Amino acid sequence: MKVIERHWYRPRAWLTVLLAPLEALFGSVSALRRALYRVGMLKRERLPVPVVVIGNINVGGVGKTPLTLALIEAFKARGVPVGVISRGYGGAHTVPTEVAPQATAAEVGDEPLLMAAGGAPVVVGRDRVAAGHLLLERHPEVQLILSDDGLQHYRLTRDLELAVLDGARGIGNGRLLPNGPLRETAGRLRTVDAIVVNGPLVGGARWLPTEVPRFDMTLEPGAFVSLAEPSRTRRAAEFAGERLVALAGIGHPERFFRTLEQLGLKPGRRLAFPDHHAFQPQDIPDDADAVLVTAKDAVKLHCVNRARLWVLPVRARLAPDLADWILARLKIRHGR
Repeated sequence: MKVIERHWYRPRAWLTVLLAPLEALFGSVSALRRALYRVGMLKRERLPVPVVVIGNINVGGVGKTPLTLALIEAFKARGVPVGVISRGYGGAHTVPTEVAPQATAAEVGDEPLLMAAGGAPVVVGRDRVAAGHLLLERHPEVQLILSDDGLQHYRLTRDLELAVLDGARGIGNGRLLPNGPLRETAGRLRTVDAIVVNGPLVGGARWLPTEVPRFDMTLEPGAFVSLAEPSRTRRAAEFAGERLVALAGIGHPERFFRTLEQLGLKPGRRLAFPDHHAFQPQDIPDDADAVLVTAKDAVKLHCVNRARLWVLPVRARLAPDLADWILARLKIRHGR
């Protein structure tokens, strides 16, 4: 699998040829499904309130969770009640389930726990239409729904589509799975309402449609927070002279490791786990003074000795203002 993932960003001719038949099959099935929805043979369903989809055309982490958290915060500040629906990848739920304060990542998934901690009601479910109905039944005050990672969930009618891209990786080799990292062709970007680029664009972006509104997102790290004692915080400089280990089980661990470098930290080891990894006590090294982890991983690390675990929270900044743009497009008035 690692060989194929490297091929997505550093193409190998022989592998391109080998995977071409599977890519063609994936593309055909995907195109047929979209066509069936477009002509009405597969039915779409609309929820009673506006829905904004936050998704991506490529696999792997691109920054959807910090973007969703930033929008939750922005809408709350403007007096607009917002809720979130998510598939809840990695959770054990089989029917739409609201994320309760005592829920665990094993039950509802890691990202929904983070979003619920952001102060919005969150419902997880493979059927996002059913999840949306449950959300509105439990929280009738909600005026706007954010659908996490729902760009390809065509059954749910959406009012706006936001496609998130990693500026460093872009669309890779531009090919569909499994020959490339794309779930849909790059042409899909011309049909979304806005594109959010996470971090500086690297290597040019001739594939990026200029006619679609673009928002630039920057992730700003805060102070490290002790997972054992959340009231304790430390700045990067306070780890000087300690044996450090960086640990990440997210879609793109290198982004986290790069952020630590930018903060002046040089962990002796970098441990990268698969996205949504269910951590076990043995995953945490016992020979480190401090283990540095992401906020997304922190919600899954309550099963271990947390005394040496330090969480690096990040906050998304967007330019221009995305929340105001969304409210203006949807004609939602707010109290700010």
